[in-house]
Parts: sequence; structure tokens; C-alpha cells
Amino acid sequence: MSMIYAFLSITLLVSLLVGVLRIFLGPTKADRMLAAQLFGSVGVAILLLQSAFTHNWVLMDVALFLSLLASITVIAFVKLGEVKT
Repeated sequence: MSMIYAFLSITLLVSLLVGVLRIFLGPTKADRMLAAQLFGSVGVAILLLQSAFTHNWVLMDVALFLSLLASITVIAFVKLGEVKT
């Protein structure tokens, strides 16, 4: 079972590396923001994997908090990017 967790963790870390490339090469601010959202989502997924592997259920609460924080950052990005008429 630990091999499955290791494979999933490595896959998530590879997707983080792709997100880093998108942050540096992203042509628009929206692309960079989506890459930052990817960091939040992958961070939550890694925390959930770790909590299941180590049976440390407090990490699930931390993952829930980070997912809420990530959604608030998207709302702030959209509100700040609105065109005022």
C-alpha cells in the first residue's frame, strides 16, 4: 500500500513542477493564477495522502482550511481583475 502512496505523491510532485513552468512561462496573469491554484489543489491532495498514510487525521482539517483559502484567493483575483465601467 505504501507503494501506491509513493507513486501518487511522485505524480503530484511532477504536476507541481509543470505548474512552476507555467508560472514562469505563462503569458497572462490568469495563467499564473491558475498555476497558483494548481499548487493549492496539489497541496491539499498531498496532505490528504499523508493523512491517510500516517493516520494523522488533523492533516485533513489543514487540507480543508487550505482548500477554503484557495477559493478565497480566486474570488479576490476575479474581483480585482474586473473592468470598472
